[in-house]
Amino acid sequence: MNIFNFAAPEWLWLILLSPAILLLHYAARIYARYKLRRLGKPETLRGLMADSSEARGWIKSTLLATAVALFAIAAARPQTGSKLSSRERQGREIVLVVDVSNSMLAEDVEPSRMARTRYAITQLVENMKDDGVGIVAFADESEVLLPVTSDYKMALAKVKQLSPSLIAAQGTDVGEAIETALLSFSSSTHNTKSRVMILITDGEDHDENALRAAERAKQVGVSICCIGIGTPEGKPLKIDGMLIEDEEGKMVLTKLNEELLQQIAQTTEGIYTRSRNEEFGLSSIIERLNEMEDAKLQEITFEEYDDEYQWFLGAGLLLLFVEMLLLSRRNPLLKGIKLFERNE
Repeated sequence: MNIFNFAAPEWLWLILLSPAILLLHYAARIYARYKLRRLGKPETLRGLMADSSEARGWIKSTLLATAVALFAIAAARPQTGSKLSSRERQGREIVLVVDVSNSMLAEDVEPSRMARTRYAITQLVENMKDDGVGIVAFADESEVLLPVTSDYKMALAKVKQLSPSLIAAQGTDVGEAIETALLSFSSSTHNTKSRVMILITDGEDHDENALRAAERAKQVGVSICCIGIGTPEGKPLKIDGMLIEDEEGKMVLTKLNEELLQQIAQTTEGIYTRSRNEEFGLSSIIERLNEMEDAKLQEITFEEYDDEYQWFLGAGLLLLFVEMLLLSRRNPLLKGIKLFERNE
């Protein structure tokens, strides 16, 4: 299998200079025609400039534009790789299971539950080294945003996407979220003590499915650490400074089912913590992660790449050399040569 990629793709933006060169040439031709019309009739002036060649000007500009595009591609360092290589590392697999229901927009945690959650798990991912990380978003339904991977840049990009707009069906189904998250772990870490799920929710799920899902997680060696956002007594739901009301005109209360989250953590030998303004709750979970065993994690990558920039650089230099040799006017030494006319 052959893979093609660019080591420095940001240089590809320079390709935009190529059409700009052609546009500038076109604008220059329009301006030159305008100036000539002010000097006299174009038909008369054309006879006085027999050596001028508009086609040569376009050819030179096209050569220059193409050379610039080739230089941009060369600067982006095109590479081809044809060999899969496997790398083993020691680490844990961590799946972040994040509640993205509308109540996560509540502002009882500053600046909001959702914004605080994104910030906290961003800090967590940025401090990872050899661990694998996956992300599952859930409300009444669940979605795997990222299976377990060591691509932390991709993980951070997915964290930024966390919002209620990800899941159309609103509600809080913790059981389904746990079941979905179990599918994100790799099979290579089965029956190890290196797999953990971090469940972040403010939900009021009372479904027994959540406890059944926790039992299945325990059976496959997954520990669940829970972070509860909100209070058990409940608070009026306020979004963008406005109190949210239900269909009957009553204020919507968002309550934390702390007992359920404690049971889930206890079942899977995890820990439970409640998020507060001064502390989100990840510090105690990180301490627990540091106590866990590492497992051998396999990462498959294309590590052997061959640089191919020299082909594009050489072609660009050749075109630039031809452009410099090509005169914008007809060569007076060669104008007497007529290859395609027969002498009478």
